[in-house]
Formats: sequence, C-alpha cells, structure tokens
Amino acid sequence: MKAVVQRVTRASVTVGGEQISAIGRGICVLLGISLEDTQKELEHMVRKVLNLRVFEDEGGKHWSKSVMDKQYEVLCVSQFTLQCVLKGNKPDFHLAMPAEQAEGFYNSFLEQLRRAYRPELIKDGKFGAYMQVHIQNDGPVTIELESPAPGAATSDPKQRYCTRDETDCVSSSVTSLVMKLIVSPSALPHS
Repeated sequence: MKAVVQRVTRASVTVGGEQISAIGRGICVLLGISLEDTQKELEHMVRKVLNLRVFEDEGGKHWSKSVMDKQYEVLCVSQFTLQCVLKGNKPDFHLAMPAEQAEGFYNSFLEQLRRAYRPELIKDGKFGAYMQVHIQNDGPVTIELESPAPGAATSDPKQRYCTRDETDCVSSSVTSLVMKLIVSPSALPHS
C-alpha cells in the first residue's frame, strides 16, 4: 500500500463538474492499494496517516503535531496509479488491486480512519470515478508512505523485489545469491 500525503490549506474533489467533497486545513491522502495488501498493511497505514507529524506546535516548532493533534481534516482519494510499474515509458498497473476488491478495501480504510479519529473530519472522493482533485499544498509538504516500508525486514520468504528496469521480479533468495556472487565469487560452493 502506498500513500502520498500532502499538507494542505484546502483541498476538494470535483466529479462531473460538481464538487463532492472539500476540506480546509489538514492533509490530502492519495492512496494506492496493491494486490498483496492485507488488513495488517491497512491498519499500519491508518496509524501512520493519522499520526504523521507535519504541522507546527503552538510555539512554532515544525514537525511536532499530527492532523489529530491539530483537529484538522483529512481528504482521501483512491489512486490506483500509485501502484504503477514502468515498462519502458508506458505505465503498467498489474500490481494494483482489481477495482472490485479495492473498493471494499478502500472503504475499510475510510471506516478505520473514522473510528480512530473524528468521523466528520474524514472526507473522500468517489471511488472509481474520473475526478479533479484540487490541492492547495501548504509548504509545500508532500510525504510518501509505504506499507510495509521499502527495505523492511520480512519473514515472508516469497517477498519479491523488482529488477532495475522494474519489469522482471525475482525471489529474494535468488537476489541474495546473485548479490553474494557479485560481492564475492568465492561464495560459490567448491566441489
């Protein structure tokens, strides 16, 4: 799961020429859901989004307060394009969760945000619609979040990593062996 969080002075979503959602000061969260996301990643992202310290405190100290601390608003927009992998110059979205599954997952994300914070301060766009998202970024402050975090240790032996051109994936065990051979050819077993 990937999120792009922007600190905003205001943000809104328009669908078909009609504004359907708007916030004042707070954060705008663009959320990309991957095929492999689970409830665990969802819960982690909810905590990260709500506790991300992108606001000043009353004394002017930067990076001290979260959206919850300040009682500001949150605008969420589902954005499958965050799961893009480039094939040459063409975006490929095979890592994005299919819309049929992603809609329920996204709605669960919104529900958990509302349970963890103040429901009336959580707004969203329209899932699957063509939207115009108007964001007045404050700072500018834009932060990327990923769950699990890139490079995070995992106990899953099937965890996959993409090669440099991001088109072919290989298992971490093969990547590990190749890295050992590059660093030290003596890592080869001797017969």
